[in-house]
Amino acid sequence: MIAVFAITQERFFTIDNLSALLNSSSILWVTSMGLTFVMLAGGFDLSVGSTLALTSIAMGWFMNDAGMSVGLAIPLTVLLGTVLLGAVVNGIPIGKFQLSFLVVTLGSLTLFKGITLGWSQSKTTQINSKFLDDLAYGKQWVIPNQVIVMILVYLMMLYVQKFTFFGRDIYAIGGNADAARLSGIRTSATLITVYAICAGLAGLAGVIQDARIGAASPQVGENLVFQATAAVLLGGTSFSGGIGGVSGTVVGVLFLATLQNGLSVAGFPNFWQQIITGGILIGAIALDYVQRKRNTQSRRKKN
Repeated sequence: MIAVFAITQERFFTIDNLSALLNSSSILWVTSMGLTFVMLAGGFDLSVGSTLALTSIAMGWFMNDAGMSVGLAIPLTVLLGTVLLGAVVNGIPIGKFQLSFLVVTLGSLTLFKGITLGWSQSKTTQINSKFLDDLAYGKQWVIPNQVIVMILVYLMMLYVQKFTFFGRDIYAIGGNADAARLSGIRTSATLITVYAICAGLAGLAGVIQDARIGAASPQVGENLVFQATAAVLLGGTSFSGGIGGVSGTVVGVLFLATLQNGLSVAGFPNFWQQIITGGILIGAIALDYVQRKRNTQSRRKKN
């Protein structure tokens, strides 16, 4: 796809455009990392877009109304997403009380959206911060700061996934939650933690969102859950859990970012980008079904 756009569009394969491509994918990248962990554990989080919007507004309130420094506002924003929105609202009902993750996260989606609109009074407020400006538009040598954040988040999540007992527990729960529980894995604590991580990274994405537009807006993140789902599924993580990982999600995010950037450079209207992205999501779900069917047939043959 990169080759096609590079050949057909002169402006595509330039340093400025490729840098813009990576920067534009930062919010989707960070959010998709957290959603990958949730889906590996056999769950799903419909509320990531609303979580981003709510933490975005919280970031603006911390700095403008509470008068906090950016060095204090950012950790509090991420902490708000991790503990309150992720662990308490989503994680405990799903992990401890075993409620349906679709029902819980659908409820939290609506809850967070309502709080966001009420808190902000449906208004966008400007945020003035040199640090946030540097985060959005600054570079270290030739590498944009947003790309550095993306790489750090990926490496951290990759380490947790591959080299910790927690990462192995996630795969075990996604493969068979009952068997994982009987083997001694603390399934409730693990599920609470994955939803906390997902919401915490959505909070970090909310900080990046504020930095990119220089304001806290309640009208952000509306389509984020669909894009993140497409990226995670395209990366090979299964809806049924236990299969996939963050490295595949990186490929999925870059695929969608390249597609949208290339279509934009080629002059396609925005609605075509949405149509194609929706078609890709349907295709990704179909691929997931085929993958699960093959795995089931393979296990039957072995037995």
